[in-house]
Amino acid sequence: ICALLFASLYILCHFVITHFKKHTDFTAVHDDEDAAANRIALGLCTFTLAVALGAVLLLPFSIISNEVLLSFPHNYYIQWLNGSLVHGLPPTIFLFSNLSLVFLMPFAYFFTESEGFAGSRKGIMARVYETSVVLLLLTLLVLGMVWVGSAIVGSDAASRQPLYDLWECYLPYLYSCISLCGVLLLLLCTPFGLSTMFTVTGKLLVKPRLLEDLDEQLSCTRLEEAAVSRRI
Repeated sequence: ICALLFASLYILCHFVITHFKKHTDFTAVHDDEDAAANRIALGLCTFTLAVALGAVLLLPFSIISNEVLLSFPHNYYIQWLNGSLVHGLPPTIFLFSNLSLVFLMPFAYFFTESEGFAGSRKGIMARVYETSVVLLLLTLLVLGMVWVGSAIVGSDAASRQPLYDLWECYLPYLYSCISLCGVLLLLLCTPFGLSTMFTVTGKLLVKPRLLEDLDEQLSCTRLEEAAVSRRI
């Protein structure tokens, strides 16, 4: 069931991305290597968008599933919608969210920018090797900065102990911090987006004439008719 749900989200996200993405220059040129790199990056971005959409729909899916199970407790066709499925989705979404955030998105970005090491044979594997090395160096740089910051804040061993618990401590913290930044950005951009939406809608739609005085319009029309008749 989880695989079917994710496949549906992946197909939907693929159509969305292919609809809104711009045609780059190397897609116009018949270069097999650049086209393959573009397809790989597109697949990684589609996977990440599907995971993000699954995280957004996780709470509505849980609420609707609970209501359906309470309304039809003995229906044979909804027995697949059980408690184990509802409780098993959040850990899966959390796992793939961390994977997309820490590995897939940086890999997709560096993979499209890579060309392979100097002197090596050109190809997809050369780009994969260069991207892996860049990601490894970036990971070491970030971990070194975190280690130095932890040593500055507290020099005892207890302050550096959480660094060894990377999966249980820092990845959830990083996920929560990025989610907080996204919520703050949403709160900042929503008023401007709504004002722009109403401005564009007001220009496109015809305003209703519900509060106009029809008697005044009729008198003005009669006066104009009388003035035209006198001129004639």
